[in-house]
Amino acid sequence: MRSRNCLIGLLLPMLWMGAATAADPLPPDQTLQPLFQQVQGAHLFPDQKTFADAVPRRAPSVLLEAWRREQSQPGFSLETFVADTFILPGEAPTYVPPEGQTLRAHIEGLWPVLTRQTSEVDPQGSLLPLPKPYVVPGGRFREVYYWDSYFTLLGLASSNQWQQVRDMVDNFAYQIDTHGHIPNGNRSYYLSRSQPPFFSLMVDLLATHEGDDAYRRYLPQLRAEHAFWMQGADGLAPGTAQARAVKLADGSLLNRYWDARAVPRTESWTDDLATAAQAPGRAPSQVYRDLRAGAESGWDFSSRWLADAGALASIHTTEIIPVDLNSLLFHLEKTVARASGAAGDSAARRDFNRQAEARQRAINALLWDEQQGWYVDRDIRSGSTRPGLTAAALFPLWLDVATRRQSRRTADGVEAHLLRQGGLLTTTVTTGQQWDAPNGWAPLQWVAVDGLQRQGQDRLARQLGTRFLHTVQAVYDRQQKLVEKYVVDGSAEGGGGGEYPLQDGFGWSNGVTLALLDRLCAPKRRCDSAADVAEAE
Repeated sequence: MRSRNCLIGLLLPMLWMGAATAADPLPPDQTLQPLFQQVQGAHLFPDQKTFADAVPRRAPSVLLEAWRREQSQPGFSLETFVADTFILPGEAPTYVPPEGQTLRAHIEGLWPVLTRQTSEVDPQGSLLPLPKPYVVPGGRFREVYYWDSYFTLLGLASSNQWQQVRDMVDNFAYQIDTHGHIPNGNRSYYLSRSQPPFFSLMVDLLATHEGDDAYRRYLPQLRAEHAFWMQGADGLAPGTAQARAVKLADGSLLNRYWDARAVPRTESWTDDLATAAQAPGRAPSQVYRDLRAGAESGWDFSSRWLADAGALASIHTTEIIPVDLNSLLFHLEKTVARASGAAGDSAARRDFNRQAEARQRAINALLWDEQQGWYVDRDIRSGSTRPGLTAAALFPLWLDVATRRQSRRTADGVEAHLLRQGGLLTTTVTTGQQWDAPNGWAPLQWVAVDGLQRQGQDRLARQLGTRFLHTVQAVYDRQQKLVEKYVVDGSAEGGGGGEYPLQDGFGWSNGVTLALLDRLCAPKRRCDSAADVAEAE
């Protein structure tokens, strides 16, 4: 175990450099300060994201001047002022499917309902333009999200909507070209962070339809994505970090989640203020950055990031090296190598293959718990692994990081501890956070099923995938909708926990459900429901 002193440089807040361009718009908590803080603090809206997504009817400077002048007048109403000076986002329309529609038909009917076109946006608002149409998750999520979209693309591919797949990959390439990275979502308040790096997997998916042309086309953006995640890595001394890059005491170069800003999240402002107030002895700025880094992870929030599983204020995401993130970056490096080869750049192909091989060795040595027999995250501060089993342990199987022996042992652990009647648990602990038990999430079901099959664990893969499909089908049969997350402990209902109510829609649940129907169906058959899959067994 490394000494605490050698990690001082690692744990100090670092300046963020160059992930956004000088032309990037500022988020509303900056352009509207201090009105923004007053509105969020007054809790005018049940969901703080509502005001973050509101569009000022006048330039922020003009609007702020009016607010300062009017708030001192007798009878001033903040609620009335906001209603008069902002265009508030409307509620998502309720989609009622035709009676008797199959699960597959319902999802395919939802694609146009969830598709948006915002090549032009109001520059006063937080929404960022994208040149081509895209599919949103649904509900409160009125914009495209980075890692969600890969799983949505699986469903679009299943529906043979390859033009939409290409359009969305083009949009992500545009974001890299415009901002230097893919933000969490296309909102100005998401620009300071990304999400799990799935762009290389999107290119992989498109290449199944377009061949090597896809790799050559997006090679510049793949390299830029890698540069974003590795920013600051050059010249790092062992036991230090810069932004998302971490060099461990043994010289291994791995990554963590990070955010450029250390203030409350724009879309959860007062929640984050309250969380930081419950963390005596910690600088509020560090709590805010760890909350933001947790949001970048996509697992917002989970006991994975907490020192005390029962206390969100103990979050320390930036002090953890996640196994799923590093497996995704291994895939990115292998994809850059493949794309470089397709483009005729042998030197770059060799260089990125070397980087991938070094990362694979580090993952298999430092993020593997030999005693437990599964992959884990690593705590930077203590220098030790975090022994709890989570669904993230399946990413090394899915992305071909694991050896066959490690794959078998991980599969045994998953079957013993995470397999439930309704699918795959996210973690084994119940905390009230949405990325913990008893919830199961569609993207993690796909990672598990596809990953287990890739490693020859077909029996467990089919069992897990079939169980999750039955959960989705049971909720659909009762409520005629798909939802963001599910309870998989046998109750077959929508999941709970977290910072907001359960959302309907839902992009990645739709995509994964179609992909599982295809994957688990008998050859040369079409499965439209979970019952069809069961009959095909």
